[in-house]
Order: sequence, then structure tokens, then C-alpha cells
Amino acid sequence: MIIRNLVEELSDTQQEATDLDGFLKMLDADQRDIDVKGEKIIKEAVVYSCVRIRCETVAKLPLKVYKGNSKVNDHYLNNLLRLRPNPYMTAYTYHKTVETMNCIHGNAYVYIDFNRKTGKVKGLYPLENTRVKIYVDDVGIYGKANKLYYVYTDKLGKRFKLMPYEILHFIGGITFNGIIGLPPSLYLQGLIENSKASQDYLNNFYKNGLQTKGIIQYVGDLDKNAQEQFLREFESMSSGLKNAHKVSLLPFGYQFQPISASLVDAQFLENTKLSAKQIASAYGVKLHQINELEKATYNNVEQSQKDFYIETMQPILTGYEQEYVYKLFLDKEIEENYWLKFNVDAILRSDPKTRAETNKIFVEGGIKLPNEARADEDLEPLPGGDTLLGNGNLIPLAMAGIQYLSKIDTGLLDEYIEKLKEVKK
Repeated sequence: MIIRNLVEELSDTQQEATDLDGFLKMLDADQRDIDVKGEKIIKEAVVYSCVRIRCETVAKLPLKVYKGNSKVNDHYLNNLLRLRPNPYMTAYTYHKTVETMNCIHGNAYVYIDFNRKTGKVKGLYPLENTRVKIYVDDVGIYGKANKLYYVYTDKLGKRFKLMPYEILHFIGGITFNGIIGLPPSLYLQGLIENSKASQDYLNNFYKNGLQTKGIIQYVGDLDKNAQEQFLREFESMSSGLKNAHKVSLLPFGYQFQPISASLVDAQFLENTKLSAKQIASAYGVKLHQINELEKATYNNVEQSQKDFYIETMQPILTGYEQEYVYKLFLDKEIEENYWLKFNVDAILRSDPKTRAETNKIFVEGGIKLPNEARADEDLEPLPGGDTLLGNGNLIPLAMAGIQYLSKIDTGLLDEYIEKLKEVKK
């Protein structure tokens, strides 16, 4: 194929077959009614929770511009990425929107509006995922061979060709070719359909007043109209929340025989918990974050929160940072070692006592400035707080043993003084 549409190729990927008939039959549900494809996946409660947790975690972390190891507070990208990426969105809403598309579609696209003369970015605009197609020119019909193009179609049907430097492309899921990510729903569809069917079943169960199904016996003949009329009148007396725990009356000659459908016997609750755990695991969300606290303690919840950053969020944030640095900074700025970093202190921020002890060690060890420690607690800087402090008993390794020179050989004093001068240089 001369020009390949990667999106359509991946959409043709077939998911492994999952046998849902038995489970859906138990819930009296039709698989056609349990639609969780595309953005409809968000209707499932556990998926919604996982997506919300991930996108809010990304959105609350501020981005900072650095040059080498120093923060650059006066760079124009600070206001763009930390305040307002475009006239319609705050930075929080922008990052939340992008990560939501990443979680649902496996890809997120952002148009870069930049000044063609200076190369500086003027705005960042998230694009609807379903309106973006990716094409690869295999033989170079439109230029160089194997060149990548993004085609965006607006609501009026007008198409726009975008070059890779005009669009931020974040891959949130796994990928087989490094160009486009796979949506989680592609491989979780069967599992999510199970969970959605369970959720719908419980809703109907409560709507019916927690009444089980049953069989009405009648000795005699009833025509179709009489049957329908009797069912309507009987359900109006026995079904629904307003009729829960009320006594229902039956005409003479009718007998109601309930059909037992125990949720425990059907292992319904166990299946629901298992589905929730598997979905949360696929999204990298810890169980305590979706209120699954069966085996939770204070210590393991604290450790799980750290694991959530290290195992789940760190790879995601790294992907964002690398794409931002490569496409938002000028080539000259990249050569001068400009880069971006999310401030993850909002995730890893410990309790006040632990922070105080840590900062005490850093300040006394000459690692942190006193004013930097005060900034961690949102305190104003003080005069003299921008000087590193250290223990007066510590000396450079090159001077180790100088205190014993008078006892050993005073002729070595000059040599130690020369070493000291080299250390100062």
C-alpha cells in the first residue's frame, strides 16, 4: 500500500474472543445492550473512577521550566503550561482533557499554534481523538518516503493536513509500532462488559424493590389480553421501590411461586470485586483509590501511594515531558539544555513531621538552602537564608589527618596547603 492509514489498520485488530453468554444469561442481559466501546466505556463505574484518578493526578501537577539544574521562572512557556494553554481552558482543564483522551483512546492529540517567524508557541488546543487520522507515505508521493502526516477533519467535513511538528501526540497505552497507541478497551472490552452488566443488573434489582422473579400459577384458561392486563396490575402492586416490603394481593385461583436467585450463590459479589480489581490493575490504579479497602492498612496505603507514582504516573509523566521538550522548545534552547519537569511533590508530599526531619538533615548537611526548606512549607524567605550551612567539624578529604601533622612530620604541611588550594579551585 502506498499510503497507509495506521488508525484504520489498528481498528481492524481483533480482540481475543471472550465467552460472556453464561454470565450475561445469569443477569438476564443481552450483550448488544452492554455497549462499552469508545467513549461509552466511561459509563462503567470502575473505569470512570480510574480515568478520573489518573487525569486529575496529571492535572494537579505544575510544570516547571529548567535550564540545566536551575529553574527558569521568566520563560514564556511557564504561563502557557501552568496558567492558560489557550483562551478557553485553564492549565488544569487542559491537562485533564488530554489525559482523559489518553486513558480512553490510547492517544491524545494537541494542535500547536505557533508564530511562524519566531517559532514561539502561542497556544495549545486539544483535538477530538476520533477526528484525527495518521497516514504514512511509503514511497514519497508528497515528499520524502515514509513521512508521517496527521489529518484532522472538522465538524463541517473540512480536512487539514498537519505535520508532526504541528501536533503534540501523546501515547498513553501500549503500542506495537511506536506511532499509535492501543486503547485499553480493545483488550478489556469483555471484562468491562461483565462489570457493566453487573452494574445494570444491580440497578434493575433495586428498581424492582429487591424482588426476585417468580411464576404465577392459575388453574384455567386466559387469553392474551387477559394475561397482559393481569401482569400490568400485578407488577404495579409488587414491583418498584414504593412497593418494597408491602403485601401484594392475588385473585382467587392464582398462586405465586418465587424463583430463588441468591446473589451469593451465583458468586455475584465475588465476580464484581474481581472485575474491579482487574480493571484497576490495567489502568495502574491502586485498590485503595477505588475504595477497595478490604486488606488496607495505614502503612500499606501510604506505600501504595508511592507505588502509584513510581509504577503508574512516572512513565506517563516522562512521556509528556519528552514530547513537550522536543516540540515546544526551539532547537537552540534544547542545545542550551532547556527542559520541562512535572513537580511531583503534590503526590509524594509527606506528613509535616517527616518533612521537617528531612529538611533539617538537608539544611544542616549543606544540601538545601534554609529558604528552600521554608519554601517547601509555603513560608516567606528570610534575609541570610540563601547561604548554605554546614557542620564546622567536617573537612575536605584532601585535608584528612592535617590535625596530626605536628606530631608526625611538619615538613608535609606545605603539601597539604597546596592540596587545599586545589580543592578551593
